[in-house]
Amino acid sequence: MAGESPTARHAQGAPPDLSDMHLDDWVARWLPAAWGPYARLCRLDRPVGTWLTLLPALAALVQAADGWPTVWRLVVFSLGALLMRGVGCCFNDIFDRNFDHRVERTRFRPLTSGQLTLSAALWFVLAQLLVCASLLLAINAYSRWLALALLPLVIVYPLCKRFTYWPQAVLGMAFNWGMLMAWTDTRDILPWYGAAMWLGAVLWQIGYDAIYAYIDLRDDRMLGLKSVAMRFGDRGRAWIGGFYAATAALWLAAGWGMGMAWPYYLVMAVIAGHFVWQMACFDVRRPERGLRLFRSNMQVGVLLIVAALAGTVLPV
Repeated sequence: MAGESPTARHAQGAPPDLSDMHLDDWVARWLPAAWGPYARLCRLDRPVGTWLTLLPALAALVQAADGWPTVWRLVVFSLGALLMRGVGCCFNDIFDRNFDHRVERTRFRPLTSGQLTLSAALWFVLAQLLVCASLLLAINAYSRWLALALLPLVIVYPLCKRFTYWPQAVLGMAFNWGMLMAWTDTRDILPWYGAAMWLGAVLWQIGYDAIYAYIDLRDDRMLGLKSVAMRFGDRGRAWIGGFYAATAALWLAAGWGMGMAWPYYLVMAVIAGHFVWQMACFDVRRPERGLRLFRSNMQVGVLLIVAALAGTVLPV
């Protein structure tokens, strides 16, 4: 209706064109109305980030076990990825609540739109952290210290965009922290090749998150926020391609260090081909392509698991 506010249209169930939320999704259909804002705050409605957190950790579990990891570790690490990604998203929206209402893509998120109060969001974060704390009992002492070291990274990431062009580097370290813990919990050590796999994943994330950052480049400039997309500018393809090349090199070197069988390198060639495809499609002048390319990195995560299994359990 003419003169109707965006918030009113939102309340009647008409999603804004550029919003990153879809009001007719499973959250709206299946969860009680009071639960919906909490589910959206921790991004249960958008699981891509959870998969991008979990898949590299699962690959590391396979590599650290030199084959199939235990079901118990799969459950613990899966819950950990889901919860810590949710905590990170909550902190992100808490710190950005005064920015998000000025960005078309984020202005209907629960905190900035008033669906949740700040105190409710903080209690929700505390509840998630308490569940995370219970998971510490399921891992060894080395991994517990690593888990505690992760929390400051999760908290500080949303603030990084205020003072550095490299917030994606902090995000990459936090997102892929489970890879380090997979090694320490399975073997009680962190070998150089485990660290190399993690560093490769960090560089990979800087690359694919830069693609995503180009979508928000105009809004970030308006708000005075920073990102790698702003740093890369028109040379985004060269920068991202360089990060992807470094990722592939680190994963190849780590595979050699682990003594991976030859099928591992075959799957790595497929991953490299996927990176080439992304760069062929990416254009800094067409940022609308970024969401599709960003999501395609779930395939890379799956291939990383396939590579780990191919290098360890396949008969050769």
